[in-house]
Amino acid sequence: MNPADATIDRTFEAVVIHWDTAMSEARGDVVATVRRRIEELCAATVDVAVLSRAGLPGLDARLQAQPPGPGRLLLSVTEAGELYDVTSDGPSPLDRPGLPTGASALRRILDHFAERGVGPGLVLVIGDPSGSNATDSSLLLSLLDGQIRRRRHRRVPSIDDDAEWTIRAVGPDPAWDRTTATLFTLGAAGFATKGSVEEASDGGLVLAAGIYRGEGPAQHLVPAPAWTGLAVEPEPAADVRVLDMRTGVLMREETTDPHPFRSLRLVSADAPGVAAMRAEAAAGRLRPGPALRHAIGKPITKGRLDGQRWARVRSDTGAGIAAVASQRNGRDGPVRTVERLAAYAADTHSPPRLDAVRSVLEQAEQLGFDRLLADHRRAWARRWDAVDVRIPDDPEAQRAARFALFQLWCNVADGRAESAVGARGISGLGYAGHVFWDADAFVLPAMVGMDPRAARAMIQYRINRLPAARRAARATGHRGARFPWESAATGDDVTPTSGYLGGQVVPILTGRLEEHVTADVAWAADHYAEWTGDREFLAGRALPLLVETARYWASRCRVDAGGAAHIDAVIGPDEYHEDVDDNAYTNVMARWNLRRAADVAGDTVSPDEIASWRDLADRLVDGYDPATGRYEQFAGYHRLESLLVAEFARPPVAIDVLLGHDRVARSQLIKQPDVLMLHHLVPEETAPGSLEPNLDYYAPRTAHGSSLSPAISAALLARAGRADEALGALRTALTLDLDDATGMTASGLHLATLGGTWQALVSGFAGVRVRDGVLTVDPRLPSSWGGLELRFGCLGRRVRLCITPDEVDVETDAPLWIGLAGQRAQYVDAQTSLKPEG
Repeated sequence: MNPADATIDRTFEAVVIHWDTAMSEARGDVVATVRRRIEELCAATVDVAVLSRAGLPGLDARLQAQPPGPGRLLLSVTEAGELYDVTSDGPSPLDRPGLPTGASALRRILDHFAERGVGPGLVLVIGDPSGSNATDSSLLLSLLDGQIRRRRHRRVPSIDDDAEWTIRAVGPDPAWDRTTATLFTLGAAGFATKGSVEEASDGGLVLAAGIYRGEGPAQHLVPAPAWTGLAVEPEPAADVRVLDMRTGVLMREETTDPHPFRSLRLVSADAPGVAAMRAEAAAGRLRPGPALRHAIGKPITKGRLDGQRWARVRSDTGAGIAAVASQRNGRDGPVRTVERLAAYAADTHSPPRLDAVRSVLEQAEQLGFDRLLADHRRAWARRWDAVDVRIPDDPEAQRAARFALFQLWCNVADGRAESAVGARGISGLGYAGHVFWDADAFVLPAMVGMDPRAARAMIQYRINRLPAARRAARATGHRGARFPWESAATGDDVTPTSGYLGGQVVPILTGRLEEHVTADVAWAADHYAEWTGDREFLAGRALPLLVETARYWASRCRVDAGGAAHIDAVIGPDEYHEDVDDNAYTNVMARWNLRRAADVAGDTVSPDEIASWRDLADRLVDGYDPATGRYEQFAGYHRLESLLVAEFARPPVAIDVLLGHDRVARSQLIKQPDVLMLHHLVPEETAPGSLEPNLDYYAPRTAHGSSLSPAISAALLARAGRADEALGALRTALTLDLDDATGMTASGLHLATLGGTWQALVSGFAGVRVRDGVLTVDPRLPSSWGGLELRFGCLGRRVRLCITPDEVDVETDAPLWIGLAGQRAQYVDAQTSLKPEG
């Protein structure tokens, strides 16, 4: 290659130099020039590694580099790959535990880069690793200068386009763009930005968790000022957009122009409230416009101060969102560049102070885009090191499962004290951002193993709304606390009273009758305490959730003349059947709630009240028939018309739309697992051996008309030993949003499905349970999977399970009681192998 042509139209995040082929014969002045380039790259966050067969003292003495950071300089002087980290004090050994013996120098270096969020596709390798072909030192300098120039001119960074970690969309496709905007959502710390293209008319929807406006059922999330809008003329006619889940960035690149439009954006996982973007195109096409744009359809106050734009949205409830942004425009020859930084803050009580938001932005500006990106990549690398899934024989399922984890982090992880997690998270305005039982029974069980602090904040949202739940109970003539079916800012019920089905106006009764959410809230608090081992939280701040919900059920039950207890006029998870009595799910969850509250109440509740809870729990009917091993979903269910879904359509299907509400209500067709949810959430409250007969009976009657349904079905089928059948249900759940199977992904991701898929993998296929400080594993792998690797947290430990049909290899970073189901648990200090007996 001619050195004059050694420009690469791509920005790399790390550089590897094979010194012996590039610099062995270089003069001292050339070495000094290379040294300065290496130090400049390190100052610009680039990691540099120098490989040589020369001895360390000789190489260090010749290079004499003292990189200022934050990028690191590594030296490797043997084929075995010992690494040295170079600082102002000179080289020091870099401990690299965990690598196989004999790993090559390049392998060790790439592994180190990966820990910092830099994959192989972001590494520029210069020189011949075999040492047989010399590389002109002028070529080396030209390549280094090209990378330095790109950073000086704020050119758009690159991504490591690895199929295992990326979601791609080739466009434009107007029919698909609204869906991809949702799929490409980026979020952190309670803020999320939809992945709309930069020239979109809405400027890119930005939402903040828990910031609502309006009253009653009309209460909805408040769109924040948008920060990603740009004018590109003409608009890109063909492009590719890539969501890089490994490093949490969204890249876009035009494919038809000699100086194509490119952009890369991130919502920082390391600097809360900070977002950043770079974009570039031919100078005549790119007009940046203002750094902030109006929130969709909402008035804002805005202005400029010291070169920064600010905007603020205030809700009629007193809450508010503030944003401050800065923008820097530049040129690199024929290419115009734009760099934009934005800082956001939200407050549920009053609009945030602008000076506080400006301070966050100024800190981001001091770090600079490159440092923000590098720190963001490292934050994501730490996440994936702690929580991940590997399915070597099923790369598509693996990628989709990682998408679920990625979007759960983006939509739920929140450093604030409380977290309102709506059915669509903050990826869209679907369901107005209202909080359902989805959060408690589907999302929280996933988050507790991914980010316990975020899970605890979800429970705190419920704790903070106990006063509203108490008022709701009193309003219906009951004691304790009754949580609403749909919740928003205050915790008062915001469920609509009517809606449309098949074009017809129908009443919505869930707000009045779907009461199992009250027990679901209590279950979530207990599950968090069990999984994390945080008993102090359950005995302290979370205890009122169990006590007050138990009091509600105690006053809600009706005891008949024979002494049996009933709960009348409810809706269970199967919403096709309304206003039913003794719904098995509701009754058994209420029973669990009464018993669990009695277990943990201690001296905060009188012994007489505790005894009354236990007695009432024993009296509650549950519809179980020992002769068949089945639970009747509700009183009279077995007398309904016995229809199977397969007689009309292949599930998933909205069978109520297909057959009509009235026909379905008179039949045994159900929307989603109802009785079966008991076997998922509280198996200890169900009759031993009852899972299989209930699966056999209810699965053919389940239409999966709810997005909540397929993932839980997958978990239960796996637990029943029907792993191949479970895999089919899992695939339905994994692709529900990625394929827009419901046609509703444009309005936001289905967070319950995302949480449910992770539950299906962990509690279903891996069979993980945590009880009384012991982790139990009971794997059920599909025949097409030769192995499953999971990483997650529990009981304050980081756990890695490598499951094969023959054994389970376990690694933990701290001692942990663990065992296979049916075997005695072992106290594992670091790692062990568990094998089935016999």
